[in-house]
Amino acid sequence: MSLSKREYEDYKAAVDKMVYKYVARDRSSVVSAITHAVDSGCDKRKVEDKLMGYVDKSMAYKLAEKAFLLLEDIGTKVKSTSSRKRTHKEDNDREKDSKRARVKDEKEPVPNIKASQPPSSGPNNTVSPGQIQAQQIKDIMAKAQAVIEERKKAMANLQTTESKPTTNGAAVPLISQPSPVVIASAGSGGGDVTSRIAELQARIQAQLGNATALGISSLQMGAALGTTVASTAKPLGEQSKPTPLILDAEGRTVDQSGKEVHLTQRIPTLKANIRAKKREEFKQQLQEKPIEDTAESNFFDARVSIRPSLRVKRPFKFHDQGKFIQLAQRERAKARLEKLQNEISQVAKKTGISSAAKLAQLEQREMKSVCDDSPDIEWWDAIILQGNRYPEEGEPVKVKDDCITRLIEHPLEMRCPSDPLKPVTLEVLLTKQERKKLRRMNRRETWKEKQEKIRLGLEPPPEPKVRMANLMRVLGTEAVLDPTKMEKHVREQMAKRLKAHQDANAARKLTPEQLRDKKVRKVKEDTSTGVHVTVYKVTDFSNGSHKFKVETNAKQLFLTGTVVLFKDINVVVVEGGPKQQKKYKRLMMERIKWAEESRSKDADIESKCQLVWEGTTSERSFGEMLFKACPTESFARDHFKKHGVEQYWDLAYGKKILEEADSGN
Repeated sequence: MSLSKREYEDYKAAVDKMVYKYVARDRSSVVSAITHAVDSGCDKRKVEDKLMGYVDKSMAYKLAEKAFLLLEDIGTKVKSTSSRKRTHKEDNDREKDSKRARVKDEKEPVPNIKASQPPSSGPNNTVSPGQIQAQQIKDIMAKAQAVIEERKKAMANLQTTESKPTTNGAAVPLISQPSPVVIASAGSGGGDVTSRIAELQARIQAQLGNATALGISSLQMGAALGTTVASTAKPLGEQSKPTPLILDAEGRTVDQSGKEVHLTQRIPTLKANIRAKKREEFKQQLQEKPIEDTAESNFFDARVSIRPSLRVKRPFKFHDQGKFIQLAQRERAKARLEKLQNEISQVAKKTGISSAAKLAQLEQREMKSVCDDSPDIEWWDAIILQGNRYPEEGEPVKVKDDCITRLIEHPLEMRCPSDPLKPVTLEVLLTKQERKKLRRMNRRETWKEKQEKIRLGLEPPPEPKVRMANLMRVLGTEAVLDPTKMEKHVREQMAKRLKAHQDANAARKLTPEQLRDKKVRKVKEDTSTGVHVTVYKVTDFSNGSHKFKVETNAKQLFLTGTVVLFKDINVVVVEGGPKQQKKYKRLMMERIKWAEESRSKDADIESKCQLVWEGTTSERSFGEMLFKACPTESFARDHFKKHGVEQYWDLAYGKKILEEADSGN
């Protein structure tokens, strides 16, 4: 017996639950033994033998029974202990017995075919099994003869109706296959009928013998055979005549009573024929043209090209002569131009012309930005001057006389933006001896207050502080009378003092949230009065660890800023407080070994970090520290310009240009 994978998994899970319920140890071994035995086709007895190595005999029998019940629940046929294979010898014996019974029935005389009542099986009348079978055969044959006579009469009536013309239509013969003849008609001779009846009796006797061997009652078998004989028996003269086909005026098929008859159509059953039929139906659907919808045709756009269903053959397209020669000449000219530009740039670097041109561009940008930012007239001059503009050279200054009076305006004194909002108190720094003296004086004042409260009765006096060292001196005679009790009392007092000390420490201990906030307060600084900004220029960021250190330390110190990557000009801008800037400056200038840890493939580039500028601003310009890769110099400057600090890039880029000019000279 072979189980499918799914059935095997379900069966194994069910057996596992069953074994877990009844077995205490070696459960996995018992489960594997049961599943392997059942899957290999063993019966209950073999399963019991295999399980007796793990459990006792009664438990093995119980587990085997449960296992096969679970197998039946799954739906698999169980191999029982009493089943055995059917041999060819038994089949041959059965065939021989049926042949002997058939020959014996043929030799016996044919009984009179009349409907007779079977003998009653009373207490005084005994009937043998052979007599019961003979009587049943007689009854079957009598029923067959009656059915044949009825068929004859029906066919005779049908012939008479065929000779008369029908009012609804004409009688048309229908060609059909004739049924096989089982019993001849009564008018063909008595001897022929007798021989055929004997042959039929022998067949029925053989069928009854087989049915008895298979456990089917002889009455049921005889009734089935009688029905078969009656349904297949036809007169010999009528077998060659086809069943007539009657059509009405509309061409429909009708029966004798005029009702419409639906003829059965042949439907293909083979898959090849079904596919062929579907293919033909599909071709017919393609050939049928769909009716055009007038509503859709109104919205048809002839400008939209519709791709054809079949691929159109494309003709050859030949290039003009000399086309690729022109392309090659163009590429050669472009290469010569690049080579010439490189030579000119090298010469300009040596002479310093390129650096001067770049510096001039930077100055022009700065002047343009200053001119754009400066207004036509300042707000304090707009109150006095006429025309809302400054006079040109040689033009007299026109002043509004109404605005000038004899009164003197004293402007209000405003707070400097860099001044703190709260007054700052200077801390007094004491020496070590002064701190000790101050602590001693405070403790003495506290002790005096406590003694005063005890003297007034506001607090109970404290218990004597007893230790094992001063036990005899403090307790005296009590310690001599009962030293064990006194020692226990002293130890309890010591434990009580220790517990009070630990509770006080635990009460003062900060929670994890408070400890986290304390660390953040120590690192964070107040930048409301001003933000300290530092700009660094790094030539090489090829080592990934350098990027990690720059970004992680900025986040740990709660600094903001940005890192712009462009070839060998990498600008790092950091914003925060003075202490934060001090720690970050030490990281950038000392802790990171730029030259030693560089992974640059270009040997000409020297990896280093330079401080470009440091100062203060009123507010932060950037958010969290992020890296920005820029393909061109203008793209990098636009990134700073977006945040309103393009001067940071101009400082770093100008410093790099000056270094190149110095190295060229």
